[in-house]
Parts: sequence; structure tokens; C-alpha cells
Amino acid sequence: MSKPRILIARKIFPEVIERLSQHFDVEANQDDALWSDAELAERLKDKDGALTTGTQPIGAELLAACPRLKIVANMTVGYNNFDVEAMTAAGVLGTNTPDVLTETTADFGFALLMATARRVTESEHYLRAGKWTRWSYDMFAGTEVHGSTLGILGMGRIGQAIARRGAHGFGMNVIYHNRSRLAPALEAECKARYVSKDELLANADHLVLVLPYTPESHHAMGAAEIARMKPTATLINIARGGIVDDAALAQALKDRTIAAAGLDVFEGEPAVNPWLLQVPNVVLTPHIASATVKTRLKMSDLAADNLIAYLAGRAPLTPVNEPVHPRLSRN
Repeated sequence: MSKPRILIARKIFPEVIERLSQHFDVEANQDDALWSDAELAERLKDKDGALTTGTQPIGAELLAACPRLKIVANMTVGYNNFDVEAMTAAGVLGTNTPDVLTETTADFGFALLMATARRVTESEHYLRAGKWTRWSYDMFAGTEVHGSTLGILGMGRIGQAIARRGAHGFGMNVIYHNRSRLAPALEAECKARYVSKDELLANADHLVLVLPYTPESHHAMGAAEIARMKPTATLINIARGGIVDDAALAQALKDRTIAAAGLDVFEGEPAVNPWLLQVPNVVLTPHIASATVKTRLKMSDLAADNLIAYLAGRAPLTPVNEPVHPRLSRN
């Protein structure tokens, strides 16, 4: 019997490709070409599985064109590139990579919070431009981190990890809002207090967004929500683009409705709203919250583990859906 065939849709670690090649006939995109939807479908039509990076849309039209496809393994914790309902109906499993990136992403979220609060980007640009000629008591004076109020919107694994850093490391008062309240033991571990969204917006000195992107969370932070924040507050988004209305945020930063923002994700990325590039009081990074070599390798390995297990007839490690009629092998 021939090996199952898989597609690796973006460039990944060579050692992961080598491991997958022991189990599958692999087509790998090590040139890192950015395929159109039609090109992706053409390459997937004779494949049993795919390893994706969260930027390849998997929807009903593609699924109809790829009758052999049984599993799509994202090497990200997010999976808003999946039409989960269409995949489930088509009998195609989707998987993601939770847990392995939690601590690294929380580290970065807190680094972005600190850089935003302490105006690191603004001051570096000022220095590099040769404008620093003397000291001044109010030169790039930012906002306090230690002892301030940390607000978290979305209190899953990463939100909890950020809460622990704030409460235990920086003596912050942690408040959060989530679709459901944490168990008392988890709240105690995080030293976090559940509040309404309105109370969260009104009281947070630093608001960190860590909720998944869904149609319901689209523009969860729009002009009205940003206006309810303190004028001294900062807004940090390490979740997904689309949760924040980037145009409204750019206007709020220009008007100093809030003090500053730190963004690792954007609507329509890699495109960035040009108005965000014009305001000085924002720290911008290109979706790198999980970007350490160790963590990205763990993410790749977990995606590979899901492919290996499922196409060998075993249970996947981290499924996001349960196909109602799994496709039969066409080998």
C-alpha cells in the first residue's frame, strides 16, 4: 500500500519534514510561495492531509475540490482559517496547537505591554533620529506597570498566564472578563477578579486582549469600547486581527482618547492600516508572539503528531471538530 500523501503549505523546519517523510509522501512548500485559493486547492486535490499555518483558508469550495482530504493540521492555536462547520460536514478533521505556545505568547504579551506603557518605540525612534540632546523630567514619561490594574479580555490559557505574570511578578490588580467565569481555584491562582466588560474597560490601566476570533468577537473593541477606557490606559492585542477596529483605534490614538497601544495582530494582515503607521503612540510587531525557535518547533511537531496519528487510524491529539462522516481512504 502506498503512503498517504500530505501537503505542507508553508516553509517549516527541515527536521519536521524529514520526520513526516518517514510516514507520508510529502509535498513541501520550502520556497514559501504564497498560493492563491485556486493554487492551494489544485495542490490539495490528491492529498490525504495538510499542514497549514493559519493563513490558508479551508472552506466548502476547497473541500469539494479535494475529495481525498481527511485532516488539516494548523500549526497555530487559532483556527479562524477553518470553516469548521463545512469541514465537519465534509468529514475532514481540523487540529490546532494549544498549550505548547502558552508561556511564550504570554511572555511576549507582557513584553508588549511594558514596551507600550514605557514608550520604548517612541523613545528609540527619537534617539535614532538624533533628537536626544538633553535630559528632561518628563521626557517620554509613560504609565506605571507595577501596582497598576491589569485588565484581561479573554481568560483562557494565555490570559491566565498573563494574569499570573501581572499579579505575582508586578503586584498588579488583575481583573478580567470572559464568556464564562473561571473556577474559584483558578481565580485564586491568578489573583484575578471577574468583572463585567463595562467595568473592565472603565478600570483597566492596561487592557490585554486574548480572546479567540469569531463572528461574535469581530470588533469587540470598536470606537465605542475604546472611548470607555481611561485616557491614560493602554490597549494590547495579541489575540487576532479583527477583534480590534484598527481604523477606530488609529483615530483614538491620534486623538489621545487612550494613551497608547501595542499590536501584534492586525485586520487583513500582513497589510497594516496605514493610519496606524502614522501615529507615534503605538508599538507594532508582525505577529511574532509565539516566535521562539523552541516554541515554533513544538508547534510544528504537534501539527505533525496530529497528522501521523490520524492518518494511521489513531485519535488525534488536539482536534477542533469531530467529523460526522470521516472520509474513507482512497489509497
